[in-house]
Amino acid sequence: MTQVPVAVESVLAREMEALRRPLLGFCYRMLGSSYDAEDAVQETMIRAWRAMGRLDDPAGLRPWMYKIATNVCIDAATDRRRRAMPMDLAAPDDGRGSPGAPLAESLWLSPIPTGNVDADDPAERALSRESIQLAFVAALQHLLPRQRAVLILRDVLRFRAAEVAALLETSVDAVHSSLRRARASLAEARRGDAAPLAGHEPVDARLLRRYVEAFERFDVDAIVSLLRHDVVVSMPPFSFWLHGQDAFRLWLENNVVACDHARLILTDANGSPAAALYRAGPTGALERSGLHVLHWRDGKIASLHVFLQPALLEQFGLPQILPQASTGPQLEESTGTGGGQRLA
Repeated sequence: MTQVPVAVESVLAREMEALRRPLLGFCYRMLGSSYDAEDAVQETMIRAWRAMGRLDDPAGLRPWMYKIATNVCIDAATDRRRRAMPMDLAAPDDGRGSPGAPLAESLWLSPIPTGNVDADDPAERALSRESIQLAFVAALQHLLPRQRAVLILRDVLRFRAAEVAALLETSVDAVHSSLRRARASLAEARRGDAAPLAGHEPVDARLLRRYVEAFERFDVDAIVSLLRHDVVVSMPPFSFWLHGQDAFRLWLENNVVACDHARLILTDANGSPAAALYRAGPTGALERSGLHVLHWRDGKIASLHVFLQPALLEQFGLPQILPQASTGPQLEESTGTGGGQRLA
């Protein structure tokens, strides 16, 4: 094994660290889990350091790192059941049912803080955010692992076909063929999608504030007025989900106790506005309860995914318990790394 000079090793270490965020975005798209993606990036870094002496040209660090990450993710995706959303598993409820029993965390697609995977280049940011939306990442999980890798590398990260062929140790023709199949499979997975991509229309801060205030008051009429008529509402880790304003209104009216006395801290996840949910615990203190991820279309909420998994909020840098609320609504900056804000 070739010994890497100390000066070169220092430069490579900095460049490897600079690749950590884009690699995390790649691994997240591949695996559909922020936790699995973190593990995959860590494994990639370990393998890269161990094999650094085999890197012939330091200028080729980026494709070399992606080759390692691709292999790590393909192995992981092959060994595990694909991550899903409730809409993949069950028919919608009419609003009169109950969520039932929670399913294992390993089944679900999980959200990720936008800032953890956002593109540095403003020109690339729109594509980056669209390609981490929950609906898109969920659809990717329907692809075979190698097809998933080819589509992400070509259509999201803009690698050339020859570069992808080198990464996967295959031919350019094979890459083109795999990409065609991946695009067709992705289109099939998205056909009839109950929660279509919301696009990137600017989110009206006033509407977002109205949603937070309405939910904290538990004003059902105000909440429903902000939704599209065909809104999709899901609640992982339950396979339970709702389709349409009327179904969600009925469910809210029947679950006042479950939704009342809540506080929300604004943050962002998967390129979309999000709000951390806090509810009163046994001691009366407001404790982490879950995460609302909102997708907007035509000035209305098109989908609302409520992840009722408190542990998810740790990665957003949000406190476990909120201080007691002061009186009067005012927008306060959160101390969380997720860039959160809260209405206090």
